[in-house]
Amino acid sequence: MSKIKIPKSYNPSEENIANIVAPAGMKENSNYLKLDNYYVKTFFVYTYPRYLSTGWFSPIINMAEMMDISIFIHPMDTATTLKKLRKKVGEIQAQISEEEEKGLVSNPKLETAYRDIENLRSTLQQGTEKMFKVGVYVTIYGSDIEKLNNLENNITSTLESKLVYIKPALFRQVKGFKTTLPLGEDKLKIHTPLNTGPTSSLFPFVSPDLTSDEGIMYGVNLHNNGLVIFDRFDLENANSVVFAKSGAGKSYATKLEILRTLMMGTDVMVIDPEEEYQSLADAVGGSFFKISLTSPHNINPFDIPVIPEDEDPANVFKSHILNLTGLIKLMLGDIEPEEESLIDRALIETYAARDITAENFGKQDIDPPILEDFQTVLDNTEGGSKLAQRLEKYVSGSYSGFTNSPTDVDMTNRFIVFSIRDLEEELRPVAMYIVLNFVWSLIRANLKRRLLIIDEAWWMMEYEDSASFLFRLAKRARKYYLGLTTITQNVEDFMDSKYGKPIVTNSALQLLMKQSPSSIKVLADTFDLTRSERQFLMEAEVGEGLFFVGLKHVAIKIIPSYTEDKIITTDPEQLLELRKNE
Repeated sequence: MSKIKIPKSYNPSEENIANIVAPAGMKENSNYLKLDNYYVKTFFVYTYPRYLSTGWFSPIINMAEMMDISIFIHPMDTATTLKKLRKKVGEIQAQISEEEEKGLVSNPKLETAYRDIENLRSTLQQGTEKMFKVGVYVTIYGSDIEKLNNLENNITSTLESKLVYIKPALFRQVKGFKTTLPLGEDKLKIHTPLNTGPTSSLFPFVSPDLTSDEGIMYGVNLHNNGLVIFDRFDLENANSVVFAKSGAGKSYATKLEILRTLMMGTDVMVIDPEEEYQSLADAVGGSFFKISLTSPHNINPFDIPVIPEDEDPANVFKSHILNLTGLIKLMLGDIEPEEESLIDRALIETYAARDITAENFGKQDIDPPILEDFQTVLDNTEGGSKLAQRLEKYVSGSYSGFTNSPTDVDMTNRFIVFSIRDLEEELRPVAMYIVLNFVWSLIRANLKRRLLIIDEAWWMMEYEDSASFLFRLAKRARKYYLGLTTITQNVEDFMDSKYGKPIVTNSALQLLMKQSPSSIKVLADTFDLTRSERQFLMEAEVGEGLFFVGLKHVAIKIIPSYTEDKIITTDPEQLLELRKNE
């Protein structure tokens, strides 16, 4: 009877580990290597300018590209170096004297070289400087020859702008590749003598770092695999903007931020145009309000806001009338200046009809008016009947479902979502304006740490009054401990508004994700993107982008945990699979 042999688990020996780690094959050419599916090319730096500023190498290190960099620094004997410099000084002096004897005009190149060598000799003798042989090598990777050449051109042009020149390791690509492997072996041995100052300009080995001791994790830094952790409320303001094409992951990244922010004790409110935040609200026990023509949830834009203790009721009343004027203009469309004055007067009289004035605003327990009351006053005001007729569809017509009723939403929850998906496109900017005005009144009344998320903000940027309101909100948010997040996929529409760039300027945090070629120029001009950053944004994978915080920015990858992904995903395939497993 034969015995069954149970196979043993494979335990590679030390000799076999190299075979497991190494690529399947390598093809060598004079100018590049082919490693599996990648093309590889190694360069060395051979010429430096007279002066090297600190951080000159940072643009190369921080490129969001696949590359390996090795820097070898070999100390040189000071006594030997001084002898060579003394001999060189003698040669230059002799050359200068020879040209003077011939009556030639002084040669500035020789005189500059003489002064530089004398200064270097002096610092070496005093021990304030040392000499080193420095080798800098860069290996780049590309999925095809064209991408490899494009990256080579980017690196070459970047370095040549700083008067630093590189060459490929012709016929020595294998040695070049080994030199940049993490083995610490300088196979090329192509060195340039540099003193301490220029050598130190290569350090620190700078890579942008957005890690702090407090805050939430936004993602992984693609430059150095570090964690991007910080608290947006520690910045000069807590506002942010998110620009990305459809499907790039902008709402996903925002929902991940919301989930992690809620755990830190921050209240969050969302204006949701596509009903993407309902599953998140259900998961964390938040409130979800549908704003539609048939919804039971209504917000009365004429509600009297709670007056903050440090503010004059008369000033709050004027601000409230100004916001309502903007809403009425948004409803009516184009109006003349005299009609705007008429609307302003009619709004004041509407409140006065209920004994509400600037002096007693917010001090009495009186039911506020509704849009129908304003229409009645406007209709009885000289010259206002035509405007009143244009409001009819919002008062008793097809659009009256959510604009002409008392408020009946509970705002006590820590996470609140207002969905406007079921509204007609024409009504969405109006709904956004009403909700924002309502939320802003609550924010001013009670100082708390809050986030306000406005998805598809370009709806508001299409109209002068709603764009102006959004800009004022961005400017004043910091005073009320509020972080405003504006999200949009229509970059051109957002930036075409005269308030687009000021809103970006008033946002200390910006996230740029995958972009279409038509949008990239607008973003490049706004954010001063380099050529490699533009290319990165057009080729970025879902969940990848550029993360700007003040003057710093990094390439970032948004990475959730398994549980977080199940809560916030909007991928139809994943959602169907989750429903099957319920």
